[in-house]
Amino acid sequence: MTPKPTTADVVKWSVAALEVLDKAATLIAKKYARKDAFTNPDATKDYLKYRMAHHEREVFAIMLLDNQHRLIEYKELFFGTIDAAPVYPREVVKLVLEHNAGAVIFAHNHPSGVAEPSEADKRITKRLSDALALIDVKVLDHIVVGETPVSFAERGLL
Repeated sequence: MTPKPTTADVVKWSVAALEVLDKAATLIAKKYARKDAFTNPDATKDYLKYRMAHHEREVFAIMLLDNQHRLIEYKELFFGTIDAAPVYPREVVKLVLEHNAGAVIFAHNHPSGVAEPSEADKRITKRLSDALALIDVKVLDHIVVGETPVSFAERGLL
């Protein structure tokens, strides 16, 4: 059995390997797009790990979903440093309205590989959830991607 690659291993992969990861994420999205997969934290974590694990700096992304929780679009919105990324609620709300999303899943990576949510992660999730509640958009989860991704929903943090 081949050992599971760590986030540090993924960061060092070639462009061809990154293309394979992107293709894997696309295939996961297509496989589950019509089956409500993005209400399943395990499928969501797999999808996001393939999408985000290779970043060397923190990236904040959003999965825009329709009312049936099918993926409309995955979008990487904010790019930061090795340990932080600025997140602007106004830009998130604007994007959600542009795509007429009914629900969202937030995600960001921790380049260190340790996916434990910080207090800042919890605060921005609350601010974004409050902002989106004003326009009747549900936040299904916030996934922190590291060696083992962490789901806010599974932890009862939403």
